[in-house]
Amino acid sequence: MFQRSNAATRPVAIQSPAPERATAPAPHPVESIPPRRRYDEIAAFVRSLDQPDQSARTYLEIHIPRIARTLGLLPDPRSSGRVLEMGAYMQMTPALQCVLGYREVRGAYFGALGRTDEKRSTVNGREVFRCLVDLFDAEKDRYPYPDGHFEAVLACEIFEHLLHDPMHMLLEMRRVLEDGGTLLLTTPNVVSYTAVARVLEQSGHPQLYSKYADPRGEFADTEIPHVREYTPPELREALESAGYEVENLFTEVIPGYGTDTWVKGFLERNGFSSAFRGEQMYALARKRAHLPPHLPMVRYPKFLYEG
Repeated sequence: MFQRSNAATRPVAIQSPAPERATAPAPHPVESIPPRRRYDEIAAFVRSLDQPDQSARTYLEIHIPRIARTLGLLPDPRSSGRVLEMGAYMQMTPALQCVLGYREVRGAYFGALGRTDEKRSTVNGREVFRCLVDLFDAEKDRYPYPDGHFEAVLACEIFEHLLHDPMHMLLEMRRVLEDGGTLLLTTPNVVSYTAVARVLEQSGHPQLYSKYADPRGEFADTEIPHVREYTPPELREALESAGYEVENLFTEVIPGYGTDTWVKGFLERNGFSSAFRGEQMYALARKRAHLPPHLPMVRYPKFLYEG
């Protein structure tokens, strides 16, 4: 094919565009699932704690596998021995000291800034643990602790409940962590086997939990539903944007849903990754004292905030 140029009458060859090369499919992500650590010891201790009623005991028994798995991921104390648990329900809180050996355990819960409650735990009626629980708004308040105060912070099954500003929580937890301190965060995985199954079958909402509290019930005014569940890449981006180095992020199947076998086969037969498909997501991260140029802090990640 030829076309005349504006500068001369000589024909100028116009090359046809080269055919696009077939691009190799992106490699599937690799998931590294660590072995269980002190699982039986932690589970036995948590199970021994007295509970206020049978409904609390039933709830605890359902969640002991997650609680024991989570606590086993936390490194042993090595510096100050101070640890903070966000959203402390006093289920895993006592084990931080009684099993893992942290010297000073602090709890945090939603409430009016400035109030502190004292909580205690018993086994067969005998006190085995007590700690202070500070009340504040995790999405708005400056947390009532000095910079770099804690060796470790836990935020377990709270991130998905945040209504307004989840990055505020990540940034404040980073502020109160010492340099190199550990953040342990758990939250449901919105692209799990169960989520895929529900979408394909049109059998339910893809979020692991999407129900509202019964407005006639005891917790109607205080129970916040799952506002937003996250994908593993989203959680990683949020943590890195807040100035953390993600040491490991992995998922595990929650027994009872029964979707992992057939959905895993479906995904793999159709060229999709079956990694990071467990319903429960765990992230272990460290506060980066010096931020590398390729991972700057971002206050409002575009995937998370409008505008």
